[in-house]
Amino acid sequence: MTDPAAKPLVPILRISFPDEDRLGRGKMELLEHIRATGSISAAGRAMDMSYRRAWLLVSEMNRMFCEQVVESQRGGQKGGGAALTPFGEQLLARFRRMESILQASLAEDLAWLEAKRNPRRDGHG
Repeated sequence: MTDPAAKPLVPILRISFPDEDRLGRGKMELLEHIRATGSISAAGRAMDMSYRRAWLLVSEMNRMFCEQVVESQRGGQKGGGAALTPFGEQLLARFRRMESILQASLAEDLAWLEAKRNPRRDGHG
């Protein structure tokens, strides 16, 4: 079991849209797996997620923007597949850049919090 005190503090970026859509690290991880595997179902499996859940998240992202994030092809002789669009690649890169900026800009405050954290705490609360 990992010692909770050994884990660094990590700020989590989540963008909330006015219509209740959200963009966060889970969707970005799904995009990375789609890029790596060329498949929505394989990406979902890599995240212990059903194909339906993965497909719904991809559909949600495609609906959130004026441009498609992921393009998919139905199965056939060559089988189906999925790929990030150029916009999807930009979205992923920009989100990861925002995470880096967030981490860097909060580094001093995170170090202060880390110094004040109770090492005996069990990680709850």
